[in-house]
Amino acid sequence: MVQNKHFKARIRERMAKTGESYTAARRHLLATLPAASVTPDGLLPGYLPQSSRTQRAARLWSSVLSQAGVVDPITGEPFSEAMLAGLAGGIGFMMFTFEYKETTTATVVTRFHPGPYVENLIIRSGAGIEQLATGSTTVASTRLEAALDTGVAVMVRVTPSRLRLEDTPPYEESADVVVAGRHSDSYLVDDGGGRVLPVRATDLAAARAGRKADRHWQAHSVEAASGTPAAHESNVRTAVRQTAVALLGTAGQVGISERFSKNFGVEGIGTWADRLRDTRTKKGWPALFAYATRRAPALTQIQEFLSGDEWSGPGALRPSYAEFLREAAAIDSLEALRDVAPLYDALGAGWDELADLIDPDCADEERTEHFAALAEKLDILAQGERSAAEALLAAAN
Repeated sequence: MVQNKHFKARIRERMAKTGESYTAARRHLLATLPAASVTPDGLLPGYLPQSSRTQRAARLWSSVLSQAGVVDPITGEPFSEAMLAGLAGGIGFMMFTFEYKETTTATVVTRFHPGPYVENLIIRSGAGIEQLATGSTTVASTRLEAALDTGVAVMVRVTPSRLRLEDTPPYEESADVVVAGRHSDSYLVDDGGGRVLPVRATDLAAARAGRKADRHWQAHSVEAASGTPAAHESNVRTAVRQTAVALLGTAGQVGISERFSKNFGVEGIGTWADRLRDTRTKKGWPALFAYATRRAPALTQIQEFLSGDEWSGPGALRPSYAEFLREAAAIDSLEALRDVAPLYDALGAGWDELADLIDPDCADEERTEHFAALAEKLDILAQGERSAAEALLAAAN
């Protein structure tokens, strides 16, 4: 969740000094962030925060399930982050722009979306997870305490801007964090950044009540269930098929009208490329982002989406998905997935190249040429994504 304006300023400063790309500068600074102090007093036994920089939800669930004793039924070891991300749906694509009076936003998502990512992860992990929600702060507090008393970490959904944690992004969307123990009058909260920090009970309650749709949601293990090898094989196969179908757009997008389907999957990558090179209409990016006041923030936003760990990750999460495929290929009936993994390793390098190619500071008179160069890169990515998704579907059938 390291996304605040001070950290972004440090990235820009390093880029100016070293000449590095945005993603390279961000990656370097993330690696040098000092580890926040962990308060061992009150931390639940066996809870270990993860510090990787791939997909945040899968990373947090890896810690939660491991602490609860849930294991991969094939390996007998705790689920890897890559396996949980793959079970959740792994990868995808979405692009949308929204024009407002003062600004135009650009959103890029490269994880599985808008399907039920976390719900998929919970169900397909085979873990015995109970999910609860209530409109009552008092009931929510009682339920949280009861779950912690059983000795397990609890996932809760919060409005990050109300948590008052360092580096918390100032937005009102929901994010999941883990309550991993108690210390004095505070809860110990893992925000996904490899650290556990104390949060006052009143602040946590306010953050959990921030949005009506997610008010006081929690999820925790009620039994150390791990499923069976046969069920795990079925869940992996189902997850892979769902990912491939969503990318190829062969069955539509869950919860998305046909009107917007062209913004998703491989077709969505092509739609983005078309709009980048469209010099005739108002929807074309040369017109939509004709001026730096709108263009620079939007291109910066795309870089931040691609390099962040909430909706994307390194290489647009493709290398992590390749790791999932290699793990899944250990299942005898899914050995063919091993041959697909290198395709996603290569795509990951291509997505990083695209992120590095984006130039928020490009001049007005250079924008059309710059957008055309981005479109050319996206054409290559779209072709690679289609071939990989087709191979993925064939391997899972």
